[in-house]
Amino acid sequence: MKIQKIIFAIVIACFTLTGCKNQEKKAEKTEVLAENKQHVSLAISGMTCEIGCAKTIQSKLSKKEGVIDAKVIFTDSIANIEFDASKTSKQDLIAFVGGIAGGELYKANEVSNKEKHACNDSCKKECEMKEGKKECKEDCKMACCASKKA
Repeated sequence: MKIQKIIFAIVIACFTLTGCKNQEKKAEKTEVLAENKQHVSLAISGMTCEIGCAKTIQSKLSKKEGVIDAKVIFTDSIANIEFDASKTSKQDLIAFVGGIAGGELYKANEVSNKEKHACNDSCKKECEMKEGKKECKEDCKMACCASKKA
């Protein structure tokens, strides 16, 4: 009976120690100095679906050392990444995305500020009102058009 209690106590201690280590890692990831925190938007080509491609890229980016937050928007083919500049760089992130799935599927490039904004003039020209609803032509499926449906 004493052996069972000792084993049970050891198991509980192991779970407690393991849980504390995970919380420390999460705390370290969020405690980045403001001066080291940077943001980059990457245009990603080669994505064919939201769950298989976009979510996979987002998941892998989120686990990369130095990445604080990563969001991949499939409809715009853009990844918005917040990262710690002391641990990684924009070039590293571009290379990392390009290396996902063996390096032959995805290509990433930094997006300029003008390209980041989905509702630019070319999008507005491609979207038109039809029967009280904002609709986009086939080559303009940007988020700004989709979100402005009546």
